[in-house]
Amino acid sequence: MPVKAQDIQQNNLFPRVKFVTEHGEMVVELDRMRAPLTVDNFLRYVVAGDYNNTLFHRVVEDFVVQGGGYKADDSPLRTRDPVVNESGNGLTNQFATIAMARERNPHSASSQFYFNVKDNDSLNPSSRRWGYAVFGRVVENDALLHELASVETHTDPDTQADDVPVQPLRLIRVQLLPRE
Repeated sequence: MPVKAQDIQQNNLFPRVKFVTEHGEMVVELDRMRAPLTVDNFLRYVVAGDYNNTLFHRVVEDFVVQGGGYKADDSPLRTRDPVVNESGNGLTNQFATIAMARERNPHSASSQFYFNVKDNDSLNPSSRRWGYAVFGRVVENDALLHELASVETHTDPDTQADDVPVQPLRLIRVQLLPRE
């Protein structure tokens, strides 16, 4: 079902979303002024309910907590077209920011996102390489990031993926909050 523009608060430069996990809740303020394409892309997934009952599938202590790729049953999330990389927007990969995960192709980000658990300057763009597009910041309960990042991880025996939580780390829902 297509999501209408007004459903993602198109005229709100700083929409807020609530992440509800089994470990607690946090509120993230998105920055549409600096990352309009990325925020719109992310909010389309949020409003459609695509992030509900998904997993934080990659957790690297003192680095990132990544989600938006897999449902709770480990099946891949259906994705939309990738977005243009907005990593040169002046926002940096600092603690408690949210950014888009991607493959080697700088313009390959679609549904996966991550939270920075520390300042990660190596993920910022430089004059020689693309970075990873930051598009918001945790504004309520950034302490939750430390709790999420401290779960036990392993190499998944079936997929051989590294940094997979031993106990599934479920994202119950992400909801767009009403305008303030």
